[in-house]
Amino acid sequence: MKIGFIGLGNMGAPMAANLAKAGHEVTGFDVAGATAEGVAQAISGPEAVKDAEVVITMLPNGAILRDVAAELIPAMAPGAVFLDCSTVDVESARAVAEEAEAAGLGALDAPVSGGIGGAAGGTLTFMVGGSEAAFATAKPLFDIMGQKAVHCGPSGNGQAAKICNNMILGVTMIATCEAFALADKLGLSREAMFDVVSTSSGYSWSMNAYCPAPGVGPQSPSDNGYKPGFAAELMLKDLGLSQQAAEAADADTPMGAAALALYKSFVEDEGGKGMDFSAMLPRFEKRGRG
Repeated sequence: MKIGFIGLGNMGAPMAANLAKAGHEVTGFDVAGATAEGVAQAISGPEAVKDAEVVITMLPNGAILRDVAAELIPAMAPGAVFLDCSTVDVESARAVAEEAEAAGLGALDAPVSGGIGGAAGGTLTFMVGGSEAAFATAKPLFDIMGQKAVHCGPSGNGQAAKICNNMILGVTMIATCEAFALADKLGLSREAMFDVVSTSSGYSWSMNAYCPAPGVGPQSPSDNGYKPGFAAELMLKDLGLSQQAAEAADADTPMGAAALALYKSFVEDEGGKGMDFSAMLPRFEKRGRG
């Protein structure tokens, strides 16, 4: 397949490289001049996409996506699929899909879960919104870049699934960190805490697979000085998107709002930027009730 790939950053570059390695003809463009192994370099976005059957974008936010889409869509071949893998607000995803469909293109929003390691290893999970036909066209590419792709419904639903999932993740990580900090002050060992909770009703992915307490449970960023697997500022971004969507949909999400406020303080005022999102545990360790 002939593929145009726009945005060759920490996530985009390994995704594009995996497609090229699998035998697809990939042409890439990145405004910062970044490259990817096996990917031909274009001098502009429109040049990268002009003959592509599928155009993949991996961009920082909705405003940039809208600007890039406005530039790319007129240059794309009729019937091609615009596949955005960025994590952006639902409104931007749906606006870009409408623009693409009006130009006779397929459109998919397909944010990912799995981080840089998943991008490099081809083990990402894609949450996909858009038509069945566009999903069928892109499915072989999802199979190369990831281990799972779930079609969540019409355009925007991929973003909706991602932000709802990550709102749960942010809330449960905070609760897990709070509980460890409380256990410490009650004289309960972290190992005992883990052994009980990981096999009881407090079970969660945050506890069992990504434990924020170092030396307890499977290897996680806490065992590496909280160097990011998923950075706190990325969690802050996703929680912000969840509350933006909740406001637009008139949904009551008090725990999501509280998690957003805590991660905002952690990232902006408490040294959390550049730390893993599970570094909430040492934050709570240092704090008292007041």
